[in-house]
Amino acid sequence: MLLGLWLDQPIWLMFTLLALPFAGVVVTVCILTNLRWTRPAVLWAGTGIVPAYFTAISTLLALLTGFVASDAWERQRQAARVVQAERVNARGVYDLSLASASDMSGIRAALSSYLDALIKDEWPRMSEGAYSNGAGQALSHLLEKVADPTISAEAGTATHAALLGAVMALRAARGERLALADAKSDESKWVTLLVLAGLTLVAIGLVHIEQPRAQATTMIMFSVAMITTLGVIAIHERPFDGPMAVSAAPLQQARSVMFPGAL
Repeated sequence: MLLGLWLDQPIWLMFTLLALPFAGVVVTVCILTNLRWTRPAVLWAGTGIVPAYFTAISTLLALLTGFVASDAWERQRQAARVVQAERVNARGVYDLSLASASDMSGIRAALSSYLDALIKDEWPRMSEGAYSNGAGQALSHLLEKVADPTISAEAGTATHAALLGAVMALRAARGERLALADAKSDESKWVTLLVLAGLTLVAIGLVHIEQPRAQATTMIMFSVAMITTLGVIAIHERPFDGPMAVSAAPLQQARSVMFPGAL
């Protein structure tokens, strides 16, 4: 729930909210290690710790960050491929309807209706993980048109089979796109990332406990690096929502070429 609210914010606010816990840890560690009445306890706890011991925490953080980033980018790539697959299959249905010897104006009209519903109605809904009943009905109507057995007699079995294959591929691509749009972000991995980042900050502070300026500098540099990395990953977390969302431009371009002046 909290992750969803965070991802819904503008980019500047996302980065600001992400910076707050890092700033809190940095300030807390710096205060505890420099105040007269807390410094002795921190020195007692941190003196003698070998810096190499903390590499285990930073290694875990690096591995998990790489996993989360790979997962986010892969969903982004899948979304882009799905949209391109929809464009290719829509063009395939249109081109086959033109190449056929029989009149397939009804199929082209059904395809136009589906693309209209997809671009105008379903695409805006996907940012909320929803879909359009109108687009689903338009796709079903297109399938009914293409599944008409008289097409085999008029256009030939090969043409009919190719049309059915293109429409079924279009339907499969839509299902994959909706599944990607409806996928929920895993909050546990983000909580784990923040916990490991916090522990790494504490470790950096303890390693530089006797050099306050170096301590503050290294903690701030690490915080800036993590805030930038996690913020960029979060922007790609939801492929059909946010500033880096995959757009309907390929479908709009195909729509304008197939049915100029319709949009």
